[in-house]
Parts: sequence; structure tokens; C-alpha cells
Amino acid sequence: MPIWFGGDYNPEQWPRDVWDEDVQLMQRAGVSLATVGVFSWAKLEPREGEFDFEWLDTVLDKLHAGGVRVDLATATASPPPWLTHAHPEVLPVTVDGVRLSAGSRQQYCPSSPVFRRLATRLVTALAERYGAHPALELWHVSNEYGCHVSHCYCDVSADAFRTWLQTKYGSVAALNDAWGTSFWSQAYSTFDEVYPPRTAPTFRNPTQLLDFDRFSSDELLDCYRGEAEILRAATPDIPITTNFMGWFKPVDYWKWAAEIDVISDDSYPDPTDPLSPATGAMTRDLMRSLRKGQPWLLMEQAPSAVNWRAHNAPKAPGQQRAWSYQSVARGADGILYFQWRQSVAGAEKFHSGLLPHAGTDSRVWRESEQLGGELAALAEVVGTRVAARVAIMFDWDSLWSIEQGATPAQQSYFEGIFAWYREFFTRNVMVDFVSPSFSLDGYDLVVVPSLFVATAAATENLDAHARSGGQLLVTYQTAITDENARITAGGYLGALQRTLGVRIEEFAPLAVPVYSSEIPTVELAGTLLGDASGELWSEYLHAKGARVEATFTTGALAGWPALTRNDVGTGAAWYVATRPDAAARGRLIEHLLGEAGIEFALEQSGLEVVRRGELTFVINHGAAPAAVPVAGTDVLSGASSPGLTLDSQGVAIIRADS
Repeated sequence: MPIWFGGDYNPEQWPRDVWDEDVQLMQRAGVSLATVGVFSWAKLEPREGEFDFEWLDTVLDKLHAGGVRVDLATATASPPPWLTHAHPEVLPVTVDGVRLSAGSRQQYCPSSPVFRRLATRLVTALAERYGAHPALELWHVSNEYGCHVSHCYCDVSADAFRTWLQTKYGSVAALNDAWGTSFWSQAYSTFDEVYPPRTAPTFRNPTQLLDFDRFSSDELLDCYRGEAEILRAATPDIPITTNFMGWFKPVDYWKWAAEIDVISDDSYPDPTDPLSPATGAMTRDLMRSLRKGQPWLLMEQAPSAVNWRAHNAPKAPGQQRAWSYQSVARGADGILYFQWRQSVAGAEKFHSGLLPHAGTDSRVWRESEQLGGELAALAEVVGTRVAARVAIMFDWDSLWSIEQGATPAQQSYFEGIFAWYREFFTRNVMVDFVSPSFSLDGYDLVVVPSLFVATAAATENLDAHARSGGQLLVTYQTAITDENARITAGGYLGALQRTLGVRIEEFAPLAVPVYSSEIPTVELAGTLLGDASGELWSEYLHAKGARVEATFTTGALAGWPALTRNDVGTGAAWYVATRPDAAARGRLIEHLLGEAGIEFALEQSGLEVVRRGELTFVINHGAAPAAVPVAGTDVLSGASSPGLTLDSQGVAIIRADS
């Protein structure tokens, strides 16, 4: 089976005399999979209870005759006008109490029983009609859950939230204890008194906010489940997906991944951002990690420009090909786009398509046609895996909690993760992401950036990793609260104090000067870090058995530990009480890789090198030509390496000579 290639196909936007040309051009471009019907509810059900499938019958039959497989969407991502006109109570309500209107997309409350009833009725009809269609390859449930409405604060959502809380806590007394409602006279006498955390005079209850984030993710998941259950019953052998959105804050993808057959992702890095190759790689590694290494599907990307930035720069020549191969290298078995034919009307008419407004006599078309042909010849990649000996722990509870108000310092959890990830990326070291509940067996180095919410099981997991011979690096703002947003028993770090051999006395976040955009820093010194600075954070740290590897050298913390190491079991547990500057982070990571016995090669001239299965992908993200550092034969060009040079955005896939 070749790598899937294609994208969203929206024939309902075009007259029927275009459909035959679409199929012919898909064949020419090497399209093997088309996502159909994502936003077609109004076409499929033009009036409540009246279905029109004739047009879709024709489209699927034409695609099948042309050899194009179908990822059939359930079309429930955008309710039609008749639905919200007849049932305005379905429309979502913002945190400020404003009911949103129709006229866009995703205009529904996830808890609405009316929406769920009408959505599942449509899905049932689709499953009955197309479950046995020979073109059907994959079911696509809804679209980008939570992208525009991730939290609804209406009265229907309030009732659903109360039910969720009753299931979780069992009693109001247990809820009061978990939420710490003795503070600010917030104690509840019945669940009926509990509401969503709507706009309030000042800071809202932190645990209520955290639980509402969890509830909101779960309500969207219940919407997915309702549709997926219908599809599984009708077509148990057809896999089901829904498209994720990378590092999307509102939805806990660890929880969702267990219920999705094929992980798929929508990825739109900024082509003008020099960090995009690294942030793109990090997103692709997360997608691969969600189902513990299982290959995944790039569901959407732009062939060139998007339409929603302030300035929508096109991708550079070769960039969409290079970024597509980055996805393949990091575990993708399919490369799809939004969308096939560029729209001539609507809010996304300036979003690029594989077949652009300029037609086939265009750079975008020629690049797409080239890529489709190349991917068709790479069947040997499909199903192979990517090996990683480094893991970075990522947790949605910590993301939701650390970015609340009323915390020691406002900070971006994503930026903290990326700061450490980038050091591995620039050294061409593969990284898996892990949930706190995942087994850490097989990883020689585990990095834990600001695991703000840590359960007892999570801290035991980390302790066991170090004691069994692993290298463990824990950063500031880890294990500050338990799962109920209460300060960790025993003080900051909780049981990790013993693992790390340290104790935190007091936080000392670095203040940002008024009217300044500069990142605040503090000076550091130590053999491992060299002359360095720490960014954003510092704290009063006591070494309780750990060896001090670096200290703060300026200000009130001068002489206090900034980096420590504690030998525990047969491994080592490191703690860093600030974010070292990039050069210092790099030196520390190189030292830890050395202790873990992991080889690395510092990236040169923007060259990314990734091994998947028996092939090594080499991608030149830099501006200048670069020599391929891997020996063998390029399966794309047939050229031999060494001696092979890649231009900017060039790609080679090297098979070692036998």
C-alpha cells in the first residue's frame, strides 16, 4: 500500500461538469485518498428530516471509478441554517454570556441534546447508505473539535457540568473538599448551586476552572463517541479518525487517542518563521506519540498560503514538499491537504489549494504533482516506525493549570516544552512525548518541563525511571499541585524531593520590567553550564543530598543552587531551578545524552536527519546548499552519498548500501 496522498474534496462547491475533470486531475497528480463531505450537512439534509444523497452517490462512484479511495466525513462540524433557526437553543454561549450566531461554522453547544440527536441521525443515514461502498477507506468524524467553540457556558452546559461533577465526586462534600471551597465562602450545599466558571468579579476557583477544562474536553469527546459508535456498529472493519490540531490547548488528546483508530493532524506552520521546522517537527512527534509510535496521517496542510494570518505569505519553492517529507520521516503514512480545488467563494477562497486559481500552469500544481508521484513509489515506508530513546513528558492538566491566573508567574507551557525540545531537534535526536501515566521503559533520558500538576502515580513513575538506571531531568514548576489543584502534600515537588535530593523554600520568578519586552535573566555559573544566564524563573532551593552543579551568581539568590544532580538507584535525577539560556541548555543536554549513551550530531546549516525503518530522511531547511551526511543511495534521485548536496528545501531519502 502506498503512502496516502490527497486532501479535502468539496464537490458541493462546484457544478457537476467540473467533477469529471477533478477525477482526471487527481489521477494525474497521484491522489489516492480524498476527504469528502466535511462541511456538506446543508447539502445532505437541505431541510430537517429530508435527505439528498444522489449527488454524493455520484461523487463517490466517480472517485471509485478513478481509483481514488474516500475518507468520508460525517458532515456534523457545521450545522445548517435550518437547524439553528428552528432550534436556537443549540447555539453556544461565551464565558461572558453572549450567545453566538450562525453564519460561520461549529455553531453548536457540545452538550446540546438537540444537536447530538440531529447529528447522530445524519451519521446513521450516512453509515447505512455508504458503509458498503467500495470506495470507503476511512471515516472522518466531524472536524477539528473545539477549534472555535471549545467551552460553552449556557444553561444546558451547566446541567451537563453538574452531572459530570456528580459522577466524578459522588457528593457535594467531596467536591467542596477537592475545590477548597472554604476559601472565599464558596462552599456548596447542593450540586444545583454549581455553575460553569463564567465571568466573575475577580479570580475564579482554580479547581473549578481545571474541572471545567476537563469537562469541556470530555463533552467534545462524547460528541465524537456518539458518532463513532454508530459507525463502528455499521462498519466494524473501517477505521475511524478525527483531525487533531497539534498542540491544541482545549482538548486532552492523550485521552482521545485511545478511542481513535488513526491519529490525524492539521498542521499550518508559518512559512516565514525560522522556527517552523522545529515547531513542526515537535507537532509531528506528538502525533506519533499519542498512540505510542503508531503511524499517523497528516490530514491537512496548506499547499502554499493560508487565509487567516494578518499577512499570508506563500510557502517558498520546495517548502511544502520538504515539510511533507518531514511528516513522513516522523511517522506519517499519509500526506493530505486542505484543499483539493481552491474555492472561489466563502471565507477560505484565499486559502491555497492543490489545484489553485491559476490552474495546472502553476508552481503549486507542479510541486504537488511531483510529490504525489514520489510518494506513490514509497510503499516500503508505510507501517514502519521511528525509534526514540528520549522522552519529554507533556500533560494537559498541567497546561490548563499553569496558564491560569493567580499563579506565581504568567508563562507559556508550550514555550517551556519547546525550549527543551529544540535542543534535541538541533542535535538530530529523536524524541517521543509521553503522558505522566505512560511506561518509561525503553527511554534512557526523560525530560519533565514544568509538570505543574502531578499525581502520586506520576511522581512514582519518574522516581522508578531514575532508580532503574535512567537519566531524569526535572525543571522548575513541577509537582506544585496535585490533581485537585491543591498544593502538593509535603511541599513543592512532593515525593520528588527525595528523588531529586532538593527542597524548594520559596519561588522567585524574575520580574519583567515595565514597558520592556526583554526576557528577564539572572546570571549562573557552574562547570556544566559555563558562564550562562537563567531566564524567566529562579527560586530558593536547598540541596538535600544532591550535588550542586551550578549556582545563581547575582541578586538575592547569589550562591543558591540553580542546577543539581542526585545519584539515585543506578541512575541520576537532575533538577534545574531556572531556564538556562539556549547555549547552556545545549551544553546540559549534550552532557545528559552522553551519560545516557545516546549519540547525536549537531545540526549544520538547517539540515534535519531522521531515521524511519531502514531509510534515513535528510531535509535541508537552510538557505544554503548542504552536503548529505549519510552514506548510501538516495531513493528519490538514485544519486549516491557522500557527494550528494541538497539545495534549500531539498530532500534525500537514503538507503544504506548493503
